[in-house]
Amino acid sequence: MKQERTGFTLILPTLIVMGLFTVFPLFEGIRISLTDTHMLKDGVHFIGFQNYHRLFSDKLFWLSLLHSIIITVSAVGLQFIFGLILAWALKQDLPGIRLFRSIIMATWVIPVVATVVMFQFMSQAGYGFINMVLKLIGLDRFDIYWFGNKHAALPFIIILHLWRNVPFYGVAFLAAMQAIPQSYYEAAEMDGAGPWKSFIHITLPGIRNMVIVMVTIHVLWTFNNFEFVFLATGGGPVNATYILPLYVYRQCWRSYTVGYGATIGTVMLVVLMIYFMVYIRIHERQAR
Repeated sequence: MKQERTGFTLILPTLIVMGLFTVFPLFEGIRISLTDTHMLKDGVHFIGFQNYHRLFSDKLFWLSLLHSIIITVSAVGLQFIFGLILAWALKQDLPGIRLFRSIIMATWVIPVVATVVMFQFMSQAGYGFINMVLKLIGLDRFDIYWFGNKHAALPFIIILHLWRNVPFYGVAFLAAMQAIPQSYYEAAEMDGAGPWKSFIHITLPGIRNMVIVMVTIHVLWTFNNFEFVFLATGGGPVNATYILPLYVYRQCWRSYTVGYGATIGTVMLVVLMIYFMVYIRIHERQAR
């Protein structure tokens, strides 16, 4: 009992901080979603699930949800694949690999604003680097402002995520790979296993915990990411890149309908909770 009281006393400050800055805002957001809170109107009334009922007929909400899912699934999936490839390349003993390892994280540490501005300049029609390259190879007909094209804007948002996060995946997976004992690979080689079988049966299981952490964190980060779309396209052109975080922002700080914005935020919370429950259960079954 004394040890339990001591342990509880030690974690009490953390519990208080989490309660004030995590649990309370969470339940407060859910409470506001059940009201008609408006920043320019006096009085707040409890309206039950009217805001949630409104979502079902809100076409922009469903479009934003679709875009958020597309960006999250595409970005995290491609980051995982390219991160594995990069980690495998970084693990090789090649000339200049140490210098490459040192500078590979530059894309991740560059501020998001600088990243977006750089890609906006590169995608400009006429003088942007991307269009200059296309002209050199005879593809002048694709000389457009890529972030201003409704068909290309969303893929370019995904490219922004990849450019920024793939090196982080690569370094994280490299650290996990280096923790796998070399004797495992030597034993597999003696049993006649080739590089591909060693990768499937030794490397992937060996970095499973790192994969869980990286994918979980980046699904949360990507689904809630606001900066890339807000800075690059603002949701355009013609709502082609509208996502849920941007929709919450517009509802709260442009339309001032805080109650409805909180409703969208609560739905985002539910979607992520469902994902995490399914994802963790799948990995628990694989571990068993």
